[in-house]
Amino acid sequence: MHGNSKIEQDLTPTSGADRSVETPSNDRSKRARRTTRRAVLSSTPFRIALATAVATGLGVVAVVETRSAGEPAPSVRAGVAERAEVVERQPASRASERAPLPPSPSATPAPSAKPSTAQPVKKKKKPLPPARPRPVAGLDQAQMDNAHTIVQVGRRLGVSKRGLVIAVATAMQESNLYNLASDVLPESLDYPHQGTGSDHDSVGLFQQRPSSGWGAVADLMRPSYAAQQFFEALLAVPGWEDLAVTVAAQTVQVSAFPDAYAKHEGRATIIVEALT
Repeated sequence: MHGNSKIEQDLTPTSGADRSVETPSNDRSKRARRTTRRAVLSSTPFRIALATAVATGLGVVAVVETRSAGEPAPSVRAGVAERAEVVERQPASRASERAPLPPSPSATPAPSAKPSTAQPVKKKKKPLPPARPRPVAGLDQAQMDNAHTIVQVGRRLGVSKRGLVIAVATAMQESNLYNLASDVLPESLDYPHQGTGSDHDSVGLFQQRPSSGWGAVADLMRPSYAAQQFFEALLAVPGWEDLAVTVAAQTVQVSAFPDAYAKHEGRATIIVEALT
């Protein structure tokens, strides 16, 4: 170990007595110490301490003494232990001087997904618009829609099927199932209509006259209101269900042509059957 010769010289304990007097016993003692010193220098603990000291820049300053062959002196053991402790403390102290690193995204545990206990919100379904009935008995769609309105109003009022037939037959005679305004009453033209008539101030599906107390022009131009006015007047006729269609209708309408309603009874029955 050529590289350790200088260290061996520095680590060799000398005294004034050794330099001044050399006897055979001293010579044997010196050889024993050298042998022990070489054993210590070549031992694994010393090599580890030496390598650690060199790597960390601490240097090596130690006095090697022996008490028995192959056993390092207490000072050597203390020095090795002290330097090992310094080496162990040094990385921790240097690490504490550095700024802490932000945690790695991959190291952050992902939150555990918990099953949702919330009940799904049910969307309210919009009511479907009423289906438009298909025309029957030779009617067009506008006429069928008006007949449908008459039947709906009558059923809401609890009118029997015969009363529905009477009402539809009456509207077929009065307006041909169209919502008519009046040329004599210009105000009626301001509201939705499906044609015009000229029979005095008669308006709507049942050609009811505002001047006779049937209601305001704006109301009578609404098919549902006009139908309700007719049914209320029909229900007020005593024994109306036992009367002929034409008699029952004429009692309500007071028309100049009392027998004209009878011819519409057959088609009115077909229409009501289709709508109910």
